[in-house]
Amino acid sequence: QVQLVESGGGVVQPGGSLRLSCAASERIFSPYVMGWYRQAPMNQRVLVASITDEGNTMYHDSAKGRFTISGDNAQNTVNLQMNGLKPEDTDVYYCGLFIHGMNYWGKGTLVTVSS
Repeated sequence: QVQLVESGGGVVQPGGSLRLSCAASERIFSPYVMGWYRQAPMNQRVLVASITDEGNTMYHDSAKGRFTISGDNAQNTVNLQMNGLKPEDTDVYYCGLFIHGMNYWGKGTLVTVSS
């Protein structure tokens, strides 16, 4: 079973940047979609950004212009560069992989934006 390992969360001041990274534990084969989701307690998990194995991207409106998702098929990794962070971006961020009808999730990494 594929495992996803996330890194890069932390505490940052408003206007700051963070880079989240996610690596799959084994080689994965096309077609697939990898993405970053956010979830606050008692809330649904919401898409932040996703990328297909062909490089097609999708962003939540709140992420457009501030966040950039990128992927490396050879390394089976996906990164989320977050710039211009706002307090409302505070949440637990999860890496997700959707492949061959299966969903896989990382354990989540906390992003806190606070002065």
